[in-house]
Amino acid sequence: MEDGLNRVSMKLIIPNYVSTLLWAAVLIGAQYWAYVSWGTWWLIPLGITAAFYLWQLVLIPLRVSALGWKETDDELVLAKGRMWRTVTVIPYGRIQFVDVTSGPIGRALGLKNLAVNTASTSSMSKLPGIEAAEADALRDRLAEKARERMSGL
Repeated sequence: MEDGLNRVSMKLIIPNYVSTLLWAAVLIGAQYWAYVSWGTWWLIPLGITAAFYLWQLVLIPLRVSALGWKETDDELVLAKGRMWRTVTVIPYGRIQFVDVTSGPIGRALGLKNLAVNTASTSSMSKLPGIEAAEADALRDRLAEKARERMSGL
């Protein structure tokens, strides 16, 4: 892993579990109803769906522990993934605006999501699961550094 990365909160596991379990309940419930109504061959997709969501539940803590960010003198570095590692480097001078949002579960857990928007149409980098106070402070620091770098252009 990269040295000096700030990690997101492990509390991010909870909203991810809730979302995954809700989708699993809907899909597995529908497939179970189809099995009861239309026959035993529906056990195949039911088993595949159940195995898929069990695997997702195993992967969620690993994904969350791989998320992080680092502020350097000239750029923000966002990192995610273990097997397919993605490291995004955003120069402060390219930042147009920074959004901090929070859903109902994240808000209850004191978490916020950071979205950094740049001039590129294909670039909007997101980092979920930052503690609320840290997310607000990070937004303010990024906005200040972006203003400083933009004035020099």
